Amino acid sequence: MNLLIVLVTFVLMEGATWVIHKYIMHGFLWTLHRDHHDQSNEGSLERNDWFFVIFAIPTIILLYFGVRNDFGAAFFIGLGIFLYGMSYFFVHDIFIHQRVKIFRHTQNPYFLAIRRAHKQHHKHIDKHEGECFGFLWVPVKYFRMYLKKRQ
Repeated sequence: MNLLIVLVTFVLMEGATWVIHKYIMHGFLWTLHRDHHDQSNEGSLERNDWFFVIFAIPTIILLYFGVRNDFGAAFFIGLGIFLYGMSYFFVHDIFIHQRVKIFRHTQNPYFLAIRRAHKQHHKHIDKHEGECFGFLWVPVKYFRMYLKKRQ
């Protein structure tokens, strides 16, 4: 049951990420997210990096109270959010934005589709225009681009 809680939380985080990214990061907290769309500071710390702290706080609270309550559901929800956050860090910051220069030459269609969808998102430099607000789930058209190239 606990593994199911972690997996469901991880999957639900993709929807939460889309909503948060589209309506909060591209909404009233655009002042924090704007510099992430400014490619001139690529690789350095950004105001956008404060979202790491903002999202870590409820995760830490859930983990803390989950441990205090004999590893109750709050712990496993917090663990699902934590694992999603780690996935986000590795894929977004390391793979897509190359803050650490590894995995640069992948030929994996899924990873290429993620990278392409993110580039499409970043081609819009203001908060009102945009597409591809999700993270791990990207539109099928990007998968097709890279699957056709492999055939």
